Amino acid sequence: MTTALITGATAGIGAAFARRLAADGHDLVLVARDGERLSAQATELHDRHGIEAEVLTADLSTEDGITAVEARLSQPRRPVDLLVNNAGFANKGRYLEVPMADELTMVKVHIEAVLRLTSAATASMRGRGRGGVVNVASVAAFVPRGTYGASKAWVVQFTQGAARDLAGSGVRMMALCPGFVRTEFHERAGMGTDNIPGWMWLDADKLVAAALTDLARGKSLSIPDPRYKALMGAVKLAPRGLLGGLTSKTGRKYGPQ
Repeated sequence: MTTALITGATAGIGAAFARRLAADGHDLVLVARDGERLSAQATELHDRHGIEAEVLTADLSTEDGITAVEARLSQPRRPVDLLVNNAGFANKGRYLEVPMADELTMVKVHIEAVLRLTSAATASMRGRGRGGVVNVASVAAFVPRGTYGASKAWVVQFTQGAARDLAGSGVRMMALCPGFVRTEFHERAGMGTDNIPGWMWLDADKLVAAALTDLARGKSLSIPDPRYKALMGAVKLAPRGLLGGLTSKTGRKYGPQ
């Protein structure tokens, strides 16, 4: 039986990955900051699907948290076959309105943690000749949108570059770029969502199903919905100056993800 490690596992996309992978018979390592919530989730998934669900309480905005997850990913006796780097958050406000400490925390979680955990996982996976990594980015990666969009653009570029370097090793890597998903994400950031058009909302469980299909097909980039595929195609054709103004306004209004 294979094991998947999921960061940010207690809610939203991370929880959807946990549900789907448990239903498919994978053992899990669930990572998040809220140990009580993790334990309840692990018990539920074990009772419902008969899988083993290990809990690892870790805050990926801290050195200790990243180090703890790195250590678990490097354990040869309990190998992780699939890593889902899902932990992330948004800051509300324009550039220079957000405190620098909060910006640096975002860089720590979205970039440093993703780099270090991916490296720890793939080093072990390459030695075994198999494994997979899903790094959750965002469609915000493709538009000018402050530190959030920039950090997610890094996730996409890093993942696709690493996927090329690991080609033929048996290790698959994919950047997942969702749009607006009905999760706790925006509420935690204090962002209103009442004015977001209904067609822009995605279901987390359907998103995860599409993402896992794309990973199995060997894709290094997944935009798991036809609506957002079309929207991102239009983005490529739009003048960058116009796009920057529009995304700045909509980002402050709606928030990223």
